[in-house]
Amino acid sequence: MTAVNLLIKGGTIVNPKKQQHEVADILVKDGKIAEIGQNLSADGAEVYDATGLVVTPGLIDMHTHLREPGQEAKEDFHSGTQAAAAGGFTRIATMANTKPVVDNAALVRGLQKQAELTGLVKVEFIGAVSKNLEGKELAEMGDMAEAGVVGFSDDGHYVESAAFMRRALEYSSMFNKPVIDHAEEVSLTHEGHMHEGFVAYEMGVKGRPAVAEDMAVARDLLLAQMTGGHIHIAHVSSKDTVDQIRAAKAKGIKVTCEVTAQHLSFTDEYLREYNPAFKMAPPIRSEEHRQALLEGVKDGTIDAIITDHAPHAEEEKDVEFCCAPNGFSGLETSLAAVLTHTYKTGILTLDEIVNLMSVRPAEIMGVDAGVLEVGKTADITVFSTDEEWTVDRNLFYTKGKTSPFDGMTLTGKAKLTVVDGNIVMKEGVVTQ
Repeated sequence: MTAVNLLIKGGTIVNPKKQQHEVADILVKDGKIAEIGQNLSADGAEVYDATGLVVTPGLIDMHTHLREPGQEAKEDFHSGTQAAAAGGFTRIATMANTKPVVDNAALVRGLQKQAELTGLVKVEFIGAVSKNLEGKELAEMGDMAEAGVVGFSDDGHYVESAAFMRRALEYSSMFNKPVIDHAEEVSLTHEGHMHEGFVAYEMGVKGRPAVAEDMAVARDLLLAQMTGGHIHIAHVSSKDTVDQIRAAKAKGIKVTCEVTAQHLSFTDEYLREYNPAFKMAPPIRSEEHRQALLEGVKDGTIDAIITDHAPHAEEEKDVEFCCAPNGFSGLETSLAAVLTHTYKTGILTLDEIVNLMSVRPAEIMGVDAGVLEVGKTADITVFSTDEEWTVDRNLFYTKGKTSPFDGMTLTGKAKLTVVDGNIVMKEGVVTQ
């Protein structure tokens, strides 16, 4: 695909790495940023009027499930990256829990080629920690690191053996890659379907207690301290976990973490109607936990906001609450949810949001992104902070149409997504 010359005019550039927050133009030539400044012009360039809009480095989601290989009925690289482009993301990372599991370099390389051929945005791969996610034998971490994975995770499964997690951290640190930890002590979450608390008791639903996450995180922080490895706690949901990570960072332990847009937006009160769209792991918790998460993103304890985009076929989710699998499609609503529930409420500034949704994910994954700079690849997101829209899951690009945001009115919307200088989404329409 040949990159067109593009001039994005008059938008407010929010570019935290350069401490830039001003109205300016960006000129893109041959897939790179050629100029950033006032009153730019360019003969023959496509002009996009960004007046009243926000222009940022391309958004990055470091935690998605694209389901390819093996579960293409739920999602594939094409549909998943279409959804990413629609949501304003220029780069996403996909987890290893596919069929077969991404636990060897040959598979990584094959999937990278496939994603390049069929994907609209950049796809990074996270390799498994253990072969077949069984927690018994280390996956080919060195070979996969060489092939270009950005981290290792058995996401969806907790690494139950402390000795195994120790080895994984020791090994991954040799390649300077994080181990991304789905921290939930299994013996406490077994057969649980939502947050264990007052609402679950009233509903008569078996819960997953917050302490299951707290215990798992406590163990893995100690192991990270012992090994010097980089632990990244996935989808933090618990107040005590936030406190633990805050304290661990103060001690110099190599830990980073992330939170989903849905855990910042909802509480377990939303589950009272037994709607499977709200069912996820870890579960949405009480208001006390939500407030702690908001505090964590505000003070920098939490490094990244992610979607945990987990599409399912309609017939899988459209069942009784307790029978439904965890997860839903989040790429097309995440930015709007974050703007609605943190920016419009005065909790986060735009600079903080761009830091959480672009700068830090790029740093954690070790990819050259998250900044608008002359000479750099033109991965750019333009969004509105004021546009109100009602989520209609039937209009999603993802194959997985389940969303807890369905029917809700959100404020803020991605308007333009540019990858390598190419427009892949404009005014809500994905270009390919």
